[in-house]
Amino acid sequence: MTFKHNFKKVLSATAFAAALVVAPAANVSAATNDASSTQQSATATSQDQQASQDQAASQSSAANQSSSTSTSSATSTSTVKKTTKKAKKTTKKSKKKTSKKKAVRKVAKKTTKKKATKKAKKTSKKSTKKTTKAATAAVTASAGQSQATDQQDDAAKKAAEAAAKKAAAAKKAAAKKKAAAKKKAAAKKAAAKKRAAAKKKAAAKKRAAAKKRAAAKKKAAAKKKAAKKSAEKAAKYWIAMRESGGYYTARNGSCYGRYQLLISYLGGDLSKKNQERTADRYVYGRYGSWVNAKRFWLAHNWY
Repeated sequence: MTFKHNFKKVLSATAFAAALVVAPAANVSAATNDASSTQQSATATSQDQQASQDQAASQSSAANQSSSTSTSSATSTSTVKKTTKKAKKTTKKSKKKTSKKKAVRKVAKKTTKKKATKKAKKTSKKSTKKTTKAATAAVTASAGQSQATDQQDDAAKKAAEAAAKKAAAAKKAAAKKKAAAKKKAAAKKAAAKKRAAAKKKAAAKKRAAAKKRAAAKKKAAAKKKAAKKSAEKAAKYWIAMRESGGYYTARNGSCYGRYQLLISYLGGDLSKKNQERTADRYVYGRYGSWVNAKRFWLAHNWY
C-alpha cells in the first residue's frame, strides 16, 4: 500500500514536470512561427513594392515608346526593334534582379528561421533543463515528504496496533480473572451446598438414629411393661391360688373371697369386680406391686 501511494505521488509529480517541459517548447514553437509569419509578411510587402516599381518602369517605357511613336511617325522599324530589344533586356534584367532579390530574401529568411529555431531550441533546452531540475527537485521533495508521511503513518499504525493489542490483552486478562472468580465462587457455592447436604444427611441420620433409639426404648419399655404386667399377673394368680385356691366365695373367719381380704375392705360388695379392684388397691398401696407382695408372702406365708 505504501509503495502504491509513493508511486502515485511520483507519477503525479512526473506528469507535472512533463507539463512544465512541454509548455516552454510550445511557447518557443509559437514564437518561431510568429517570427516566420512576420518575416513572410515583410518579404511579401517588399515583393509587392518591387513589382510596383517594375510595373511603373514598364509603363514608363511603354509611355516613352508611345510618345516617340506619336511624335515621330517616320521612325524606322530598326529603331522599334532596338527599343523592344532594350525593353526586353531591361525586363530580363529586372526579372533577374527580382529573382536574385527573392533568392537573397529566401536565404535571409532561412538564416533568420535557423537562427530563431536555434535560439528557440537553446531556450527550450535551457528551460527544459531548468524545468527538469525543478521537477526532479519537486519529485525528490515530494518523495521525501511522502516517505516521511508514510513513516509517520506506519509509526501511528504500529502504535495503534500496539495499543489495540495491549487493550485486547488487558480485556483477555480481565475476562480470565472474571472467569476464575466465577469458577471460585461456583466452587465455593458447590462446597457450601455439599456441606449443607452433608449436614442435612447427618441430621437425618441423627434423627433416624434417635428415632430408632426411641423406638427401641419404647419397645424395651413396652416389653418391660409387658413383662412386668405378666409378672404382676402371675404373682397375683400365685397369691390367689395360695389364699383361696382361686375361688371368689372362699371364707376363712373374717377373710373372704379369692384374695382372702378382710370382709370390711369390700364394703359390703362381694362381687368379682369389686374383689379384683379392692385387692389391687390394697397390694399397690401396701407393697407397690403383686411381685413384691409375693416376695413378702414367701417370707411370711401371708401378705
